[in-house]
Amino acid sequence: MNLRFLHLVRRNFLVWRKLMLSSLLGNLADPLVYLVGLGFGLGAFMPRMGGVSYIAFLAGGMICYSTMNSASFEALYSAFARLKIQRTWESILNAPMTIQDVVLGEWIWAGLKSALSGTAILVVMYCLGLVHGWRPLGVLPVVLLVGLAFAGLALVATALARSYDFFTYYFTLLVTPMMFVSGVFFPVGSLPAPVRALAAVLPLSHAVTLARALTLDTPLEGVAVHVAVLILYGVTGVSMAAVLIRRRLMR
Repeated sequence: MNLRFLHLVRRNFLVWRKLMLSSLLGNLADPLVYLVGLGFGLGAFMPRMGGVSYIAFLAGGMICYSTMNSASFEALYSAFARLKIQRTWESILNAPMTIQDVVLGEWIWAGLKSALSGTAILVVMYCLGLVHGWRPLGVLPVVLLVGLAFAGLALVATALARSYDFFTYYFTLLVTPMMFVSGVFFPVGSLPAPVRALAAVLPLSHAVTLARALTLDTPLEGVAVHVAVLILYGVTGVSMAAVLIRRRLMR
């Protein structure tokens, strides 16, 4: 198996390490504000959900939201900078690296980096006493799958983008609506039937279902389907991105 893409993963890690503190703050501040603000503030007026406090219910969704957010920003803004602004990818292609290596490396890197954000939310849950024992650690592989799923989708948008402004459409038309209909803030079952049908095909909905079952210690159902959906989105996304980026760089 060709592992040349790992060189790009290492290269991105070395660059990120110099900006690690500001990067982590940017990726963690938003979901932590939601978790603490809504969990303790709004949660004081909310009934228990599924037998747990609202903040415990919300935290499972925040793990996936934080991961999605981090993967999207890395595979959109950072990757676009390396593609068009800095033209880093063109320079890398002068080495014995192919476009597939570059895209695969960016995909893996975005997934790994985003996993840190989801893991940090899990650590906060342990610190707040919202989860206990070993079972919640099972969410870590889920976090990586979520990161890879959304990194693949974001790389497609990056391949199509002509400027940073294009990403406004991605967040406004895809990420934000998905966040509200996928069970992050409230149960999907409370939504109208057509919206529930839409949520059933969205990757974030499957991710939240897995993460919440693991963190709340409730029965895991349909695991194979949830995992398959996340893998499908990730693999399909990175495959499409490789084709589109090849066309773009070969013009």
